[in-house]
Amino acid sequence: MTSPAPSPFAQTVTPVGHDLGGFEVRRAVPSANCRMVGPFVFVDEFGPARLEPGSGMDVRPHPHIGLATVTYLFEGAIDHRDSLGSFATIRPGAVNLMTAGRGIVHSERTPAPERASGMPLFGMQTWLALPERLEETDPAFEGIAADALPLLTDGGVQARVIMGSLWGQAAPTTCHSETIYADIALDTGGAIPLDADADERAVMLVSGEASVDGEPLELYALHVLQPGRAMTLDSGRGGRVMLLGGETMGPRRVWWNFVSSRMERIEQAKEDWKAGRFPLVPGDDKEFIPIPEKPKTVSYP
Repeated sequence: MTSPAPSPFAQTVTPVGHDLGGFEVRRAVPSANCRMVGPFVFVDEFGPARLEPGSGMDVRPHPHIGLATVTYLFEGAIDHRDSLGSFATIRPGAVNLMTAGRGIVHSERTPAPERASGMPLFGMQTWLALPERLEETDPAFEGIAADALPLLTDGGVQARVIMGSLWGQAAPTTCHSETIYADIALDTGGAIPLDADADERAVMLVSGEASVDGEPLELYALHVLQPGRAMTLDSGRGGRVMLLGGETMGPRRVWWNFVSSRMERIEQAKEDWKAGRFPLVPGDDKEFIPIPEKPKTVSYP
């Protein structure tokens, strides 16, 4: 009697949902059972939602250290401003990469035209832990347009490479460590290989339906894939899947918006934010998010 093939999933993480008023954010990482996947130390999916005319997303200025934030949209638009003086409106298919390093402050808000008319909002925000040697690097920002990212179209699949090198295509987005990140749209009957090159990999179904080696993906759950095993992602009726991962990193401390290999560095960042020692955001310097007593981001030593 033939034994069944082992599951392609090392674990499945059900995200925790947070209602932000008008749209829901689902956080898969960090969680008690999954603190990182490669360099990804934070994985949020938000929407799909419809923001009514006159309403919008308003994430007031707040600080980061020791990480790079990656914002990617399926629908909608977000204005980014930061303490370097950067301003960018991110739109679907483009990527915003903000490297916090030793410290940066930024805000994220709905652009004025979309706020007036109303708009859909649907996307991903992830954080990548920086290698220890780069945790105190200078802060930086880059926006990569959708048409500058490689787009693979083959066999009922359209895959956009957001970061790293996949399927022979390399994104121009800066990688501080070995990283893979891709947006994969599958038509009915579409299929694509998931190579085993990365140390750690995970997939998240964000719409429709899809399977890995015949095992269905749960909507919005983060499925961490078995290491060292080549697999196939396919869809019978069409779906959209995010692939993410990269090289294994040592453990990181996470508290609110701060990430570091050293807890004392996070304590210093807390004091710096309370004391107003972080820089202001030009064009958005009248408001800020106070440091919370108990942050929603999972804290662990």
